[in-house]
Amino acid sequence: MYQNQFIYSRERRRFGRQCLFQDRNELMVSVHPSGKQRLKYILRNPSVHETQLSSQMALTIMETENVTLEHHGLFHYEGGWPREVNINDEEQTLRHRKKVEREDSWGQQVLSMIRSVIKVAEQNNALNIYQDFFAEIPPDVGHDIRMRYRARVANVFHDLYLPPRQMNLIEWMPNNDRQFMAQFMNQFQESASGRPGQDRLRLLTDEPFGGENAFYTWDVKNPLKPKLFYDSNEPVSLAKICPKDENNIVGGTCSGKVCLWATFRSGMPLRTCPLEASHRETTSALCWVHSKSNTEFYSGSLDGSIKYWDTRDLMMPVQELLLETEPQERQSREDAHGVTVLEFEYTIPVRFIICSDMGHVFVGNRKGMTPMETLLGHYPLFAGPIRSINRNPFFVKNFLVTGDWRARIWSEEAKDGPSTMYFRKNSQIACGAWSTGRCSMFVTGDMKGVVDFWDLLLHQRKPILSIDFKVPIKDVVFRPDGDLLAIALQSGDTAILTLDEAMRQATGKEKALIGAMFEREISRSKILEARVEEMKLKRRTMLQAEEDRIRREQEVKTALELDPDNPDQFVMMIEGDEQFRTAISDFQDTILAVERKRSKRQVTMERTVFELVEAAEELLKGPATVYAPPSDGPASEPREQQSPGGGGSRRTSAQAQGPTKASPEA
Repeated sequence: MYQNQFIYSRERRRFGRQCLFQDRNELMVSVHPSGKQRLKYILRNPSVHETQLSSQMALTIMETENVTLEHHGLFHYEGGWPREVNINDEEQTLRHRKKVEREDSWGQQVLSMIRSVIKVAEQNNALNIYQDFFAEIPPDVGHDIRMRYRARVANVFHDLYLPPRQMNLIEWMPNNDRQFMAQFMNQFQESASGRPGQDRLRLLTDEPFGGENAFYTWDVKNPLKPKLFYDSNEPVSLAKICPKDENNIVGGTCSGKVCLWATFRSGMPLRTCPLEASHRETTSALCWVHSKSNTEFYSGSLDGSIKYWDTRDLMMPVQELLLETEPQERQSREDAHGVTVLEFEYTIPVRFIICSDMGHVFVGNRKGMTPMETLLGHYPLFAGPIRSINRNPFFVKNFLVTGDWRARIWSEEAKDGPSTMYFRKNSQIACGAWSTGRCSMFVTGDMKGVVDFWDLLLHQRKPILSIDFKVPIKDVVFRPDGDLLAIALQSGDTAILTLDEAMRQATGKEKALIGAMFEREISRSKILEARVEEMKLKRRTMLQAEEDRIRREQEVKTALELDPDNPDQFVMMIEGDEQFRTAISDFQDTILAVERKRSKRQVTMERTVFELVEAAEELLKGPATVYAPPSDGPASEPREQQSPGGGGSRRTSAQAQGPTKASPEA
């Protein structure tokens, strides 16, 4: 038994020394060639043959889902009893206890339970769960103690064509959260040489999935094969699924047309509008609106036109208007803004929002019959084109608007008021979206390929999480439940992100806090707006007073500098004085009115008593008689001499010589 033992003894001071290795040449085995095997060797005619000795390998990278563990406590007020034992009967419970205690396994089970209970009790006694720990630590020291937000890529969907086409937008299916639509556009496709149109697109699969203008519907769990495809003869600029009727997809082409596809049937569009009824430029915006049949939608283009369509008849639009800042009855395309985004909310069926390429946001009225009634107002928010506008799903009057280098929070209640809730970046922001799971979180994507997650309750100047994709971001869309985020990359890929639990589930007070924040911002904007109006009115009053003072000083200066030797200067001063000219004109008008009134008046001249007496006396006197002096000749007859007027008599020269004797009859 002990013959296989070997006892090795060594001094203690030699323990723990390092091992020393040396190089030496030693022949372990030598195999000489066999002469018999050499004689069996047969020469073969020379031939060329390709072979692969190594086994074929494939590289597969998989990211498994995280296992979520939860700890739940359990309180045993009464143990678990069999079904045949009545817990209210004391005799049955006592009899069952004695039966269990007589079993051999009962003691082992009690011992194992005691060990686990003692362990939990010691842990509970070691830490007071009702005490606040680390309360005295400064905020800057404990800032990094909390767990960071995380989001990982669950799946990536590639374009089926090579070179890949440019990704444009993503839409989740309304009633199926496992499928989404990815829309591509190959109008601006560049080849590997850098020149557009040099390399022809090549389909990577053998199965038919439409032509070069096709876009697909994918399943979230299957990135290898799309579920459906929708093809077109022209490049498609964008497409939208009807939120209330998922059987219809409407799209716009680069030539300005609008098309209609059946959602659950692959192939070409069912209906297409004619070229004479389409837009003049690329269809850049689409939105479905509320209707009984769920067949009406708006389309916009960069030519400045907005058209109202019905999918049952795409031959002519129902209504058309131009996006003007000051709409008139007769509109002109020269003053129209290009349409970039259209937005509609089904809970507010009368209003819809229009964004332009000049950075203006327009509010439209669906009930309006004229351009003045349809376009209610416009508000300049950005210096460049607005790229996206997204309505908060919890507070529908608050919008996330992205454009140029900023993302702004804009509200309908404070349209003209200045807003400080904006977020600036060094690179242009291409898209943005509110989270459908949390009312305080939203996402933005920029042209450098960085996706930023913002939380208004935590920080308003830097994001809580940033992910760099190295490729410009085209669109970001949350799934309706808020668990997944779909990101459209310009390289033609679609990335599906799985968000951390803290990023998709809201706390109990989050909605109340963010609602109070929005109310404070709206109140502040209204107060600032009123203050701005007050300052404008005060400035206008001051300018008017200053103009009046300058005009009075000029009048006084002109009066003092008058040259008395120059009458023309006086005339020019009078003619240049507007108030004086007005007074002269009023005076002349008054004189003319008086003369006109006098000319129309009829005056009756009545004789006085003295004039009547004099007239009677002259009648009584009669005509004057003139007597000639006697002469030698025959007596001459007296003759009367009347005045040429014939009215009265006057005395002759004979009467002037002296008084004459009147006849007795007189």
